[in-house]
Amino acid sequence: MSEMQDYKSRVSDPASRKFETFSYLPAMNTDQIRKQVEYIVKKGWNPAIEHTEPEHLMDNYWYMWKLPMFGETNVDTVIKEAEACHKANPSNHIRLLAYDNYKQSQGTNMVIFRGKTV
Repeated sequence: MSEMQDYKSRVSDPASRKFETFSYLPAMNTDQIRKQVEYIVKKGWNPAIEHTEPEHLMDNYWYMWKLPMFGETNVDTVIKEAEACHKANPSNHIRLLAYDNYKQSQGTNMVIFRGKTV
């Protein structure tokens, strides 16, 4: 069995914090973000965009960017909203969520643009 790796993520060091599964991987590029949005739309989930300052990423509350995009099936529309949020809040983490109407919960949740850490 291989040895477990310790990701030196500490509350006292904002630059080291890991905040979700994809944060252990390199930042997503445009094509990878598009594939995630395509998956969300294919599943019939409702996309939404949220953002927060890097120093508050561990808080439970993130700011909602407009309302969730109920019934949106156009991948480009979702990506344009995410990019608009990123442009308006360039220092913030931008998160893509998807709500599953049938299970009445989040189907997925990932940071697609990372803000600058202190």
